Parts: sequence; C-alpha cells; structure tokens
Amino acid sequence: MASLSELLAKKGILMADGATGTTLFAMGLESGEPPELWNTDHPDRITRLHEGFLEAGADIILTNTFGANRHRLKLHGAQDRVFELNKRAAEIARAAADATGREVVVAGSVGPTGELFVPLGSLTEEDAVEAFTEQAEGLKAGGADVCWVETMSSTEEMRAAAQGAINAGMPYTTTASFDTAGRTMMGMKPEEMAGVFEGLAEPPIAFGANCGVGAPDLVVSVLGMDGSKERKIIAKANCGIPVVSGDEVRYSGTPELMADYARLAIDAGASIIGGCCGTTAVHLKAIREAIDSHQRGERPDRTRIEATIGPLASPPRAEGAEGRRRTSRRERA
Repeated sequence: MASLSELLAKKGILMADGATGTTLFAMGLESGEPPELWNTDHPDRITRLHEGFLEAGADIILTNTFGANRHRLKLHGAQDRVFELNKRAAEIARAAADATGREVVVAGSVGPTGELFVPLGSLTEEDAVEAFTEQAEGLKAGGADVCWVETMSSTEEMRAAAQGAINAGMPYTTTASFDTAGRTMMGMKPEEMAGVFEGLAEPPIAFGANCGVGAPDLVVSVLGMDGSKERKIIAKANCGIPVVSGDEVRYSGTPELMADYARLAIDAGASIIGGCCGTTAVHLKAIREAIDSHQRGERPDRTRIEATIGPLASPPRAEGAEGRRRTSRRERA
C-alpha cells in the first residue's frame, strides 16, 4: 500500500497514468463493450495496461473501474457485480504496482453515474451516495490506496462521490471536466472547485481537471484553481484533439506536445500530472522526462499557453459578454 499524501510530500510532483480506453481499444475492446468486464474476462490485458504505464514511470495508476457503478453497469446487466468488479480491478492494479518494487499509488477510478440529479433527472443524493459507497468499498477491499473521482460535471455528483469514499474510509481526489467554454457541462467554473467540498467530514487530498477538450484548455482551467500545502492540483489532459478516420479515432497530440503541456501544468501549479484520452505509454515517457527535468517557473498566461501548445478549443466566455446576453434575453422577453 502507498500513501498519496506521503508520496507527494516526498517527491513534490507525481505522474499519473494515461488513457485506459485508448489502450484497451488497441487491445481489442469493441465499441459499446464495457471495459470493466475485462477485469474478470481478460485480467491479463488489464495487467498489460498497467505495466505499460508503470514502465513509462507512472507514480499513480488508475483501476479499470471508471464505469463500475450500479447505474452504468445496469446498461450491461451487471449491476449486481459492482463489488466484485471493483475489487478485482484493484487487485490487478495492486499486483502490477507491487511488482515494480517502488512506491506506486493505486487509485480507484470512480466516474459519473450517467444519471441526472433531481429535479432534472431521477437520481437523488441518497441513491448516488449509496452507489458510490458500494463502489468505494469494492476498491478498498481490492487494495486501492485512494478513490480517484474523475470526469465530473456537477457539484452534487462530486460531493456524493466524495461522501461515498468517506463512508468507505478511503481518502479521495476529485477532477472535473471543464469542456464547455471553460466550465463543466453543468456550469461550474474552475474557481468554484475548492468550495465544492465544504462541510464534508474529510477534504480531498487533491482536486483538479481531467479530460475536456485538449491540453491548452485544461491548463487554463488549472490556472483558475487555488492549490495549497493541504490540497494539491491535478492536471490530466487529453492528448490533443480527436480526429476521426473511418472507424478509428486518433488523437493529434505528439509526445513533444505532451511534454510541453506537462511543463506548463507544473508552472500553472499542478502537482499531479498525467494524460487522459489518447495518452499512450509513449506520451507518458515524454511527460516523465519533462517532470524530472523541469523546475517550476513563472505562472503562464493564456498567450504563452497558446503559443506553446496551441489555441484553446473552447475558450471561456467573457463574463461581461455573457451578462449582456442574459440581459438582452430578459429585455426581449
């Protein structure tokens, strides 16, 4: 077992792993097939997934459990296998991490339920907390060190997932996807992230951004967050922009771009840096080299970010312009 807090204190900057889905598709996962079932059907392939990232130097590996909650598994008739699949995934990751002979944090991936909270949908806070607690308990039983809550868009679901981890006696981290003009799909801004956890019995070890619409946008999101000695910032960006070619989806990011992204993320204040969709072990090696050779420098601005790794795909709207649009709509009404 490894402590994320202790490893952060020891090393300062940690590297998280790359893309689970991209790697598993390359191993034969079919579109629409739930990767979580591979924890029992093809455990050797999940082991290879982790080994590739570990060989690239990952300090943190995520379990293959992004959609392993009862709501997502219900789509595949596997809602009664939540504990089993999470436990097995954590066991596989734990064994791969321990085989390296170095300190590696096994992070239990906890993704969204795919449901909307009331009144927009039927999901209640109680139901969500119960589902996330069930998942966290399976991850803990399998040997995960921390719950890694990721790709969230609503504050309600982030808090429910955090409470699920707390109920299971697990430390946790949380990342959101700021993919809609600098906000999450449900309208949360990066500046609001720190306040999401107020009133909970335990705060997150770290919080930040993952996925989204590309590395430049993600670094800008990181700039909007305030880190501290108690709570570190996570940056886990997609590897460029997805490009569809026939039945294949490729990401435009090169190892060089991801290395530049890592250096910018460090300067922006991130202490945990990895890659999301499209990020392979090759990209991770470049990130590892960047982390190991870079000293934190001056915080970048948007001009420097875009000059280094490209333009933002979905730039934040100006608050003034947004306010004028709202006023104009009210006047027309």
